[in-house]
Amino acid sequence: MFGWFEKQIDPFAPFDETQTPPKSVSGFAWYYLRPIRHWFLLLFVIALVVGLFEASLYILIGWIVDLLTRSAPDRIWAEHGNALLLVGALVLFVRPILHFLHGLVSNQLIVPQSTNMIRWRTHVYTLGHSVSYFQADFAGRLANRIMQAGGAIRSIAVTLLDTLLYVAIFAFTALGVFSSVSPWLALPMGLWIACYVVLLYFFVPRAKERSLKVADTRSALVGRVVDSYTNILTVKLFARAAEERSAVSESLAANTHAFLDSMRLNTGVGGLLAFMNSALLVATGGLSIVLWRQGLMTTGETATGLSLVMRILAMSGWVMHTVRDVFENIGVVQESMETIARPHGLVDAPSAPGLEVTQGEVRFENVSFHYGREEGIIEGLDLTIRAGEKVGLVGTSGAGKTTITSLLLRLHDLESGRILIDGQDIAGVSQDSLRASIAMVTQDTSLLHRSIRDNILYGRPGARQREVEQAARLAHAHDFIMQLEDHRGRRGYDAHVGERGVKLSGGQRQRIAIARVILKDAPILVLDEATSALDSEVEGAIQESLSTLMEGKTVIAIAHRLSTIAALDRLVVIDRGRIVEEGSHRELLARGGLYARLWRRQSGGFLGADETAAN
Repeated sequence: MFGWFEKQIDPFAPFDETQTPPKSVSGFAWYYLRPIRHWFLLLFVIALVVGLFEASLYILIGWIVDLLTRSAPDRIWAEHGNALLLVGALVLFVRPILHFLHGLVSNQLIVPQSTNMIRWRTHVYTLGHSVSYFQADFAGRLANRIMQAGGAIRSIAVTLLDTLLYVAIFAFTALGVFSSVSPWLALPMGLWIACYVVLLYFFVPRAKERSLKVADTRSALVGRVVDSYTNILTVKLFARAAEERSAVSESLAANTHAFLDSMRLNTGVGGLLAFMNSALLVATGGLSIVLWRQGLMTTGETATGLSLVMRILAMSGWVMHTVRDVFENIGVVQESMETIARPHGLVDAPSAPGLEVTQGEVRFENVSFHYGREEGIIEGLDLTIRAGEKVGLVGTSGAGKTTITSLLLRLHDLESGRILIDGQDIAGVSQDSLRASIAMVTQDTSLLHRSIRDNILYGRPGARQREVEQAARLAHAHDFIMQLEDHRGRRGYDAHVGERGVKLSGGQRQRIAIARVILKDAPILVLDEATSALDSEVEGAIQESLSTLMEGKTVIAIAHRLSTIAALDRLVVIDRGRIVEEGSHRELLARGGLYARLWRRQSGGFLGADETAAN
């Protein structure tokens, strides 16, 4: 039984991963709840039946009281035994079945699966954002908003359909019972309901505003803490623990202030509600006694009315807190929505085909890109890299070399011009197929907090262990991998590397990244300072492996140490986003231009940023 209910919602069911969610709280919530709306309808029906059944128990209390007052003790079973047995059977069997069914639908069917379905869909949509989206925010804050959105949306829906419906049934049942006795008796309950609605009208918008501030300051606090932990090595190296504590304490103080501001509202509203509840109890009790003395109200009706009032009073504070939680969750949803519900910056063209690399020719045609500025970075770039050609990009820091490779991978859209691979405009093919055809090793290598094997397999999932080990050997990584052991005793290729690979040295991370690229074996290879973190001995050994890897591939290599790329087929010198020279190492030296000056001025193999000014 449990299994059937637990399988009715598939958190990973297919959906349109490119559709931007709505930017209103109700639209955003409904967007994620709509696929399972029929299960929420079922929960609503069951909650309605349960609420009506529970409210009817108080009417039964009045009936039993009147029955006892009217009947002789020795005749009650003879005259009313069947009715009493039926009531007992309903309470003993029907009530537990209804509650059990409600629990099945709520706990086994809706709560876990809907929460994780929303988390999955928001996560997948967020993954579709461009690199610049992630660079502009804290990773911890993004993850926090993904995690909290699922629980908040589900909590709002379940509370509105279940909890508040249940309370409304009790309130209007009491109003109906009182009205059937006397309009005067219904008057206090009607006034209480009206005052309660006014109180909610006052409370809700203020609670929403303050809850949003609490959620926002909490996310900022989480982001600040995660940022400190992620960059703990920098914090330690620069002895900035005091500054980090100060920054976190400021975020914590802001969250505390927002939290206290929210609690002030709750305390004030709670005191006012307590007075309203006491007034309702006194008014209902007093009127019940007056009507009973006049013979207008039976003892059982008095018992029913006072029992319902006591039940409503017991629930009223809980309802207020529940409503507060609803609007606190609305604040959470609004905060998450503002982060998640943004259009993707980079999207595939409709029905974009996959890239088919037959030769590997890369051509930049009049390409310009300024990172949103009016000028600078890349300007009118024309560059053709023939199939199988090995080209080195040379230039000082900031000349635009890495930007060129980023544009080739379509991490940004061009502002003008186009980039072609084997005659196919990369803007018209799917991003996944484009990046699957290009292997890249960057200077700033970060690894996933997983095993060594998983990190290398990222290049080609499904590769065999012997292929993983062969790639590691070619990258001169196998020997040190076999000596690794993590804090849980996992060794070799099973050892985990820590967040961003912090348990490894820079050179070890670089070699793992090179092994990953070797395993990927893509037709186009991009090396952006691929050996910058290696010592000279290891670099020399890996250069041999890279030479083998580059055979038959189109290669674009960037290196500040010019000796590592001097033997390539062609060198292209970039200055301020433009090509100023190109040719072989020997040709460029003979020309005596910028490349020759860079070569002469190198000390230890690196370029100085002031070379731009020397041009």
